[in-house]
Amino acid sequence: MSSAGISSVESFTESLEILLEKSRKIKPLGGIEPPLTSTSFDGDVERISAKAKGGVLTSAQDHYAALETACRNIFYNLLASTCSEDISFGEIWNLLDIISVLSDIPLCEPGLVFWLVEELLDSQTIDGCRVIFDYLDSRRERLTARHFKQKQLIILRACNELLRRLSRAEDTVFCGRVFIFMFQSFPLGDRSSVNLRGEYHVENVTVFEKPPVKQTEGSEDVMEVDEKPGTAENENHPLEGFPTVSKPEGNASTLQPVDATAKSVKFDTQDEKPQEPEPDTESLYPVFWSLQDNFSQPTRLFDTQVFSSFKSGLDLTLRKFKAVQQHQHSRGTSKLPSSPPRPLKRKRGDTDSSDDHQKQQLASSFNPRYLTSRDLFELEISDLAFRRHILVQALILVDFLLSLTSKAKRKLEHMSNKSVLYSYTLADEDAKWATATRAEIATYLQQGQEGKFYYRMVDTVLSRDKNWVRWKAEGCPLIEQPPLTAESVLESQKGAAKACAPRRIRPTPMGSLDLGFLSNAGDEGQAQGLEALKNPERYRMPKVEDYKVPIMEDEFDMDMAKTDEEKENAAVAKASKMWRALRIASKSRLNMFDKLEEGKGLDPLFDQPIPAQGDENEPRKEDGKEGVQEGVQEGGEGLNGIKEGGLESVPTAVEAT
Repeated sequence: MSSAGISSVESFTESLEILLEKSRKIKPLGGIEPPLTSTSFDGDVERISAKAKGGVLTSAQDHYAALETACRNIFYNLLASTCSEDISFGEIWNLLDIISVLSDIPLCEPGLVFWLVEELLDSQTIDGCRVIFDYLDSRRERLTARHFKQKQLIILRACNELLRRLSRAEDTVFCGRVFIFMFQSFPLGDRSSVNLRGEYHVENVTVFEKPPVKQTEGSEDVMEVDEKPGTAENENHPLEGFPTVSKPEGNASTLQPVDATAKSVKFDTQDEKPQEPEPDTESLYPVFWSLQDNFSQPTRLFDTQVFSSFKSGLDLTLRKFKAVQQHQHSRGTSKLPSSPPRPLKRKRGDTDSSDDHQKQQLASSFNPRYLTSRDLFELEISDLAFRRHILVQALILVDFLLSLTSKAKRKLEHMSNKSVLYSYTLADEDAKWATATRAEIATYLQQGQEGKFYYRMVDTVLSRDKNWVRWKAEGCPLIEQPPLTAESVLESQKGAAKACAPRRIRPTPMGSLDLGFLSNAGDEGQAQGLEALKNPERYRMPKVEDYKVPIMEDEFDMDMAKTDEEKENAAVAKASKMWRALRIASKSRLNMFDKLEEGKGLDPLFDQPIPAQGDENEPRKEDGKEGVQEGVQEGGEGLNGIKEGGLESVPTAVEAT
């Protein structure tokens, strides 16, 4: 480095020392919290920026190199003189906060803070790395908010190096913290966290003991056992009070007691399925652990021979698990002795009992790696949690097989990522077996302690995993959407306000009659609107004489009609007017109906003189009496009593009609 660069390093070192001195006053007790920002230093950060711009160095790279050298010198000095358990170790957290502030301006490389964190992780023990991750967890959002592309490779490299140092069995929780930090830091669709080619973890090989070699006959001396004395006598002279013993057929050497009182009963077993024997533990051991090869590399099942052995092995395992479950239920030991029953009530003040119980349950059911010793196999399969773990693995593999059916592959045939789309198609018989096996596993998982809840959790995870499989088959498109602009937000607010505003009532509802004519003003001398409706001609009953001229006009139209249709229309109009005239005349001129003849018109009604007083529609009493008298004379002696009784007690003809 040139002399100008050395002077710049010294200048930056002095400025950083001033910032560290102020940070000691802000955080006298050290510690991680609270984080330091640019406002915590009262403009000292701006002075460093002005010094960098007005310094001897001209290029930005020279400024970055000089400031990085100054930061590394201070960092190495603090790291050599402090321990992660001391209070003075908080100086490193302050330095990292200062570097984070400078990288945001930017006055140094954006990835400098994670370069130093990576070296800090390499220099500390596992316990010290836990403390460092406390700092990273508290600053994650701030450290990854800006310039993440320059930092992501450093974060990935540092976390992977730390995971290689950790033990999955002893540092399980810490491994989870590292993974969670990576998941929260990187975007969901980042290429570093997506297995685009669908590669399997084939390095995870399950090693188990090979079956012992069977010894041939004659290889070892067989112990000879003398027969018990008196066996023959006991056969010939059985003891009294004991059932007789029948000698078995063939060369069998065992004797079975026969109940003398038992009756021989025959059952029709044609419809019953033969009960399969319970698999032996010794013979199941190699078959059971060989399933792990298929679980870790499912593409092996594309071979017909491997698939047939897998089916037989899984069926044998399920039969054994069911037999173990039945034995435990019969003995009343379905619950594991290692997992004590959950307490119904908790004593007052005992706040940690539930947490301790959950930790004990987790510790009793979680294993980072299976123990494949032959001596432990019988104990393992009697563990309900172990059986559930194995069946969940089988459930995942069966779902993978069902995704290879012709019906399921048609849904993914247009996807872009062909590396996860296999050309192998599952046969119909194998698909039926996979469907039946999946239903059988689901039924088994729902049994036992909290089985319904356990299976619902597993089924939910597997159903959501199908969406991730489809997303990977589509080539992992971006999931996160770009932020909305201010204009789109304002436009959506206006649209929402318009949609929720009270609607104005329509002047004329849909389907209703327009009544605007009621308010329209008419010509001069003619009433219009509502006044026109008050005209007496609209509601006053017409007179009989009013139909005389219209009927004559209809008769004229009938005579002058040129077509049958015109003649028929005129006849209908004439009949309508005649019917209305007869109805009106029935109220006042009923006595004239006898003078009407069919086919000669209504001239007798029209020739009737008009009454001198009152309206024709209001018949007088004299007219009614005259009509009744004429009816009495024509009716004969049957109406003499009415005439003698007087007309006053008889209703008039108009009233009677």
